[in-house]
Amino acid sequence: MSALIEARHLVKTFPIRSGSLGRAHGHVHAVTDVDLDVSAGEVMGLVGESGCGKTTLGRLLLRLLEPDSGTITFDGQDLLAASGPQLRRLRAQMQIVFQDPFASLDPRATIGDSIAEGLRVQGVPGKERVGRVDEVLELVGLEPYHARRYPHQFSGGQRQRIGIARALAVQPRLLVADEPVSALDVSIQSQILNLLRDLQRRLNLTVLFVAHNLAVVEHLCDRVAVMYLGRIVELGTRDDVFSRPLHPYTRALLAAAPVPDPTIAANRTRIVLTGDIPSPAAPPSGCAFHTRCPFARAERCPDEVPLLRELETGHRVACHWAEEIVADAAARVPAARSESGVHPLS
Repeated sequence: MSALIEARHLVKTFPIRSGSLGRAHGHVHAVTDVDLDVSAGEVMGLVGESGCGKTTLGRLLLRLLEPDSGTITFDGQDLLAASGPQLRRLRAQMQIVFQDPFASLDPRATIGDSIAEGLRVQGVPGKERVGRVDEVLELVGLEPYHARRYPHQFSGGQRQRIGIARALAVQPRLLVADEPVSALDVSIQSQILNLLRDLQRRLNLTVLFVAHNLAVVEHLCDRVAVMYLGRIVELGTRDDVFSRPLHPYTRALLAAAPVPDPTIAANRTRIVLTGDIPSPAAPPSGCAFHTRCPFARAERCPDEVPLLRELETGHRVACHWAEEIVADAAARVPAARSESGVHPLS
């Protein structure tokens, strides 16, 4: 499959301001030198702990935020160079579903007006807008008469369906779903996930699914990118990442994920990472994970940033010692445990 959207060397920082003049005295490094391709028709999962830069990266790809440097290409077009009518046309092909379904809707506007907003911007005539609103409401499991109601008249799950309908109204090709079920009750989450998967298949959507819940990513995604402190540290197919994780951080995330089978959970090796997550305002030098990694070595990790390289076909990792960790984990873990108290990697 060809890439629908490609990002190269993306960098985004946010100034830290204080005082009455609001002068910057530092920067938060949200996204650092990220390369990412999302192929047409696939669902790409983007996972990591809170604050790792997932949401920022998703918004950069939609140009809701401007990067400090780097390039973004959408269907062969330079997204960052686009402006005016060209940018408006491109925006119709890229939409987002936000994390909080209530905050993303105007409480003073009817649902129909909110869904039709993008259509108005694109110059769609009034009668056609009404028909399209009815169509997408039915597509997400709601009724056309719901268009006359207001956001407070719906449940959280219904509001997220409305958010999805609003995104789909302009018939996009790329959908960024920014943790779309994290604000919902567990009983509703599976309904929204199944709806997204069904719509992706029916409409042949390309989806970037941002999440920290690994079970959700495993259920929904074709490929997975793992982020840590603004960098992608592992990238591969869902099966590769979940069955053969190459990066110590990915292994730690998988070991921390709940397992529904109590027998498997009881026999599973537990991994405890030492130390706190470093501040993105002062990230560690070299490999950003070396301050918590049981396999870090003084000769490279503190000084040299590991490249995201292909270790297996289609499976990339940013770790200096990935080959040794995968090939000889059993021999390395006892020493790491005795020095740092970290439990062995499975």
